[in-house]
This record gives sequence, C-alpha cells and structure tokens, in this order.
Amino acid sequence: MKHGEFIKNVIDAIGELDSAAMKKAAARQDSLTKPQGSLGVLEEIAIKLAGISGEVFPNLDDKCVIVIAADHGVTRHGVSAYPSEVTAQMVANFMRGGAAINVLARYAGARVHVVDVGVASPIPPISGTSFTSVRVRPGTADISEGPAMSRDEAEAALAAGITVAQREISSGAKVLATGDMGIGNTTASAAVFCALTGIPPIEVVGPGTGLEAEKIAHKIAIVEKALTVNRPDCRDPVDVLSRVGGLEIAGIAGVILGAAAARTPVVIDGFISGAGAVAAYRLNPKVRNFMFASHLSEEKGHRLMLQAMGLKPMLHMNMRLGEGTGACLAFLLLEAACRIQREMATFEEASISGRSAQ
Repeated sequence: MKHGEFIKNVIDAIGELDSAAMKKAAARQDSLTKPQGSLGVLEEIAIKLAGISGEVFPNLDDKCVIVIAADHGVTRHGVSAYPSEVTAQMVANFMRGGAAINVLARYAGARVHVVDVGVASPIPPISGTSFTSVRVRPGTADISEGPAMSRDEAEAALAAGITVAQREISSGAKVLATGDMGIGNTTASAAVFCALTGIPPIEVVGPGTGLEAEKIAHKIAIVEKALTVNRPDCRDPVDVLSRVGGLEIAGIAGVILGAAAARTPVVIDGFISGAGAVAAYRLNPKVRNFMFASHLSEEKGHRLMLQAMGLKPMLHMNMRLGEGTGACLAFLLLEAACRIQREMATFEEASISGRSAQ
C-alpha cells in the first residue's frame, strides 16, 4: 500500500468521542464526595478520557513518550544557538537514558521510544532506551532556498509516525506523548504554522534554543523567505510539511493521527509538537477529541497554536526544552484524574449527606 493511501485510511478511521461513556463518567464525578465541579480540569480530563476509551474507569498504566528526531538544512543560517551535530548527540543521550525526558519519564512511570526519521548523522547502536530507525532522508533541505523535502518523503515521515504509534498501542500502550529532537526545528515549526494559518512570522517566531533579539529578527526573515520561496498551499497540510516543514514534525503529526484512529489519548508537548498537531488537526479536525495539551511553552507562537485547535494547556511552567518533557509531566495529571474517578468514594458509599435541595 502506498503511503498516501495508508495515511488516508488512518485519517478516515478517526471517530467521535463516546458520548454515552462521557455521560456516565460525568454522573460518577457528580456523585463523588466533593462539591460538583470542584476538581475542575481533573474532572474534565476524566470525562474526556472516558469518551476516548469508552470506559468510565480508563486505564493509563502503560505510558509511552515517542521522541522523534531529525535534522534541518536551515540551521546553516544560524537560526539556532547550537550546531546541527547536537541532534545526533542528544539522540545518543536519550538512548543512554541521560536526558531530561528520560528522568521525567522514569518519574512518571513511562517508557521512552526514540525514533530517527531523519537525523543527518547515523546513530550508532546503544543499549538502553527503545529505538527505531526509519530515516526517510538525512535531514531536510534548506527551506529558505527551496522545499524541505518531496511530498513522497513527507508522506513517508507521516506514515512512520503512524506506524510507531500503532506498534506501541498494539504492545499495550494506553496513552502516548509526543516529543522531538532536531536543531533548527523551531524555525521549521514556525514556518509550518504560519503557512497553515496565515499568521505572520513576527507573531510566531521566538528564541528557540535561546537566541538574542538580533538573531531572532534574522530568524523571522528566514521564515518569511521560506514562505515566499516555497509558496506552500495552506489547504494541503502535506504540501506545507513537504515545503517548509521537518521530518520529525511530520512524524509527530503521524503519531497523533495514529493514536486518534486507535482511540488512544495522546498528550502533545510544546512548540514543535504543536506544529505537528496543527498539521494533524488540519488533516482531520476530529483529532482534537483525542489530544491533551500538556503545557504552555515559553516559545512565542505556542499559545496561538493551541488556540487554533481549541485546546487549553494544563501546565504553565515556563518550559521550552521540548523532548516531550512537558507532556511527560502531564501524564501525572491524567493519572491523577483516573485515580479520582476510580478510587474516590461516592456520597452513598461514604454515607455522607449530599447537597441540600435549594
């Protein structure tokens, strides 16, 4: 089966939330020993998880963070504070278990699965974290000079993300999170979001790895040039990804599509994951039903990304690392919501008087 047909079948398989399960979950929340609505977002999470799973008491015991890595040709223009070889070096760090995402995943009781979809340098074998190599190409081309990749390559990266998500779910994962690694990927993510929405780069482009004001202005100019040179079709998310995107951004979009089609919740991380999420959302708006926004990144355009999908972040932590770190922290909130739903006593069970009639 060709990638395009495979992707279409997955997109078409994405359904609606289970309204009956949500009503039962909401009734359960209203019967627990607390004023109705007093646990706020935790109650909303529990009800949405019921809608996704079709179960009043969803199980999230098996958690997996999928960290997708790739390089970007645009880094030659100095759009990042770090050189491009850091991508491969950090992937090795992930695989050895020494990065922030590894620490937080261990704390949250989650597995980390690293996927090389386009790292420029080959990744040597390292025992430790789960690793998959599906290198579509060794990094994208320079988007300020022409397309990042071909349409076939963008579809291959999307399909790779879907396939990894499907495999993790088949292996028992009950909830996924998206993570990223790729020097230069905030530039590509900004370009993707601007192309899809028409929002000007000056409102979206931020410091990324820590650029100063002068270099941010240069980065804005690079994104503007990429949009002018490539003229991506805002009506076609795959065209946008192929012209100004990144292999890992397309892969993240694929993870989200694969999770949604399998009725599995997926927690999105920050700015890079946000770009992939918006692309997935434009391919099928129903993916919103299966996504949870973990946190609000310090990266300038992230708030706009979440607004474009109608999602609200759970955490405000001034974070901008990526890797899936914010999403991993949000796992703890999803688990908390499930435990409240499952373990908290009802008024009847605790022999406590309910709310007085007004």
